Amino acid sequence: MTTPEFASNRENFCYRHPDRQSFVLCQRCTRTICPECMTQAPVGVICPECMAAERKNRTPAQKRAQRQWRRRSPAALSAVQAGKPVVTYGIIAVTAFVYLLQLVPGFDVASLLRFWIGYLLPELSGAPFQPWRLVTAMLVHGGILHLALNMLALWMIGRQLEPMLGRWRFLTLYVLSGVGGSALFGILSPGSATVGASGAVFGLFGALLVIGLHIGANMTGLFVLLGINLVIGFVPGFGIAWQAHIGGAIVGALIGLIVLRTRKRSQRTAQILLLIGVAAALLLVVFVVAPWVLG
Repeated sequence: MTTPEFASNRENFCYRHPDRQSFVLCQRCTRTICPECMTQAPVGVICPECMAAERKNRTPAQKRAQRQWRRRSPAALSAVQAGKPVVTYGIIAVTAFVYLLQLVPGFDVASLLRFWIGYLLPELSGAPFQPWRLVTAMLVHGGILHLALNMLALWMIGRQLEPMLGRWRFLTLYVLSGVGGSALFGILSPGSATVGASGAVFGLFGALLVIGLHIGANMTGLFVLLGINLVIGFVPGFGIAWQAHIGGAIVGALIGLIVLRTRKRSQRTAQILLLIGVAAALLLVVFVVAPWVLG
């Protein structure tokens, strides 16, 4: 259900399907469009009317190039036009592949990719400087159950959130939330290493929570699910990094708020700068705050 204020604001709904909410705008006319109405263009996603106008004005050379591109990648073209959450599926596929590598005898992938704050602070730990572990830790998991729970949550939330935000914003949200989870875990548990996509998944939770509250949706189910996952993180024996959960949720909620406040095409530059600011703040926490706290 939605609030009267939300229902009366047609900018929150697809202009061709008034019953479908969306947070994606046509990059030409700036009208709100749902996944079914999105068509990928050089400027981003555009609505059917703008797509028709663009096709009408194409030069013969542009038409030939478009026909060649369609012949080379029909599957990619159909996925874009259908508004499928390809980033969500791609993350799941890559993460599952890395887990298969973990099962190879004698090939300890987890030790190569897991995160420990010492890899960012070689002057304190004596370990080699390996900052990429902030991200690669999201690809390895402690077991099949750990992997299944995270990927199930990603699949459930990503199918809703990715079409609403757009692919690049969704990917940015996922990665920065994962980094935020690793950063907070490293500060609060400097003697331990961590693996898993829990921080990134909780970032999706946080963003969806902020967006849902904004549109007046019934968020009871999400509150319950979020609460259960947070409580499990504090139960002895589960081995779940509650620190990463909280860090990811905070970053995800912040990014959700940024996206909500900078939806218009005229605010795109501001949105990009704010997202860069979030990334810079995370780096500040990792390379300035963490040494100060742990030193």
